[in-house]
Amino acid sequence: MARLPVNCAVLTVSDTRTEADDRSGDLLAELIQADGHRLSTRRIVPDDVYQVRAVVSEWIADPGIELIVTTGGTGFTGRDSTPEALTPLFDKAVEGFGELFRQISYAEIGTSTIQSRAVGGLANGTLIFALPGSTNACRTGWTKILSSQLDLDHKPCNFVELMPRFKER
Repeated sequence: MARLPVNCAVLTVSDTRTEADDRSGDLLAELIQADGHRLSTRRIVPDDVYQVRAVVSEWIADPGIELIVTTGGTGFTGRDSTPEALTPLFDKAVEGFGELFRQISYAEIGTSTIQSRAVGGLANGTLIFALPGSTNACRTGWTKILSSQLDLDHKPCNFVELMPRFKER
């Protein structure tokens, strides 16, 4: 696979996770780097619309960050609000991401997948994807969708071709 290394940021959205026990954030960081991409930054923020939006807005404004993956806060319980935090920031939604994630996830967890509010979008040239907080969901989202879309040779199209840096080549 042809890899144009993508500069990635990982945000864990949780009221309870810390650096010591953020297994989903750890997994995403490992998968990103195993695919030859760069982990530019990583943070943990509480389930709070405005704190999530503030960090993601900061990263959207940073020309060195091309992809943001969040984990957590996509369910229906408690303070889950990642989709509400992110979707107002999108210039364009990637509708197919959530649809495909739920389709693939159905084979793994059955109808419980309808409780996943995985979303994706593009803001200021930065790709943003919100995954559920479980390690299985992060593995599914990365290995079965994002990994191939971040491969320049994936045809007929891929996300790398959308990146401003690629267009300048």
